[in-house]
Amino acid sequence: MMEEIINNKPIGFFDSGVGGLSVLSRFREVLPSENIIYYGDTIHLPYGNKSKEELVGYARGILNFMQKMEVKAVVIACNTSSAQAYDSIKDKYDFPIYPIIQTCAKSIANTGINRVGVFATEATVKSGKYTEELKKYNPNIKVKELAGKSWVGIVEKTSINIVQDRNNIKNEIAQMLEFTPEKIILGCTHYPYLMDEFTKYAPEDLFIDPAEVFVEYIKSDLINRKIVNAANNRDSYEKFYVSSKPDEFVKNAKIFYDVKTLPIIVNNEY
Repeated sequence: MMEEIINNKPIGFFDSGVGGLSVLSRFREVLPSENIIYYGDTIHLPYGNKSKEELVGYARGILNFMQKMEVKAVVIACNTSSAQAYDSIKDKYDFPIYPIIQTCAKSIANTGINRVGVFATEATVKSGKYTEELKKYNPNIKVKELAGKSWVGIVEKTSINIVQDRNNIKNEIAQMLEFTPEKIILGCTHYPYLMDEFTKYAPEDLFIDPAEVFVEYIKSDLINRKIVNAANNRDSYEKFYVSSKPDEFVKNAKIFYDVKTLPIIVNNEY
């Protein structure tokens, strides 16, 4: 009976905005019966230009909120938070926390690839976390990390019609291709939305969306921990929370996921 209660507890997801919904969307395909709590920290968007101290503070606030919501696990569906905050908060809570960078790097490094490009936010690139994690499993791997200028903002406003935005993407792809990578990791959950623009300058199979590897790992770990919700998926629920602008969140979310109810505003300063 106790196991059933634990299994029915929700899984928390968080990101700075709607980008984490790309991970949630894949998760839903794989584990449709799980109950979900999603938090978009929209008041602090974008995370990419924030300091490590700020990002750790945001993560603690959100995880405290998730603890109050009695989640059984939390998915950090944000590369920047995984890079800058995870190591500081990973042992502070009594539920498993899944960081996207650390989880995916092992799988990607073990594919035999020797030259990897990473597009990420400024804060993620500054941390060097992708390079650090990839080299843990393949010390000889060559990694080039580049920040996508304003890419998160482009996705959040659901528009790439501004000439400057298109030029930034074109120039940064060209800069990455000079490195001659075998694969390019899209190291921000917002970036897969820009794939149509990326493929104007490079083949689609060059890019890796870490969400696919990430979700498969989470599924396997939940099964191993025996905390998968085996209930009928028709009974599962989703609850969305934001720190500001719920209407804007719902509008922008449509590029990744259909948020059917208006999110509740919750300040994450706990």
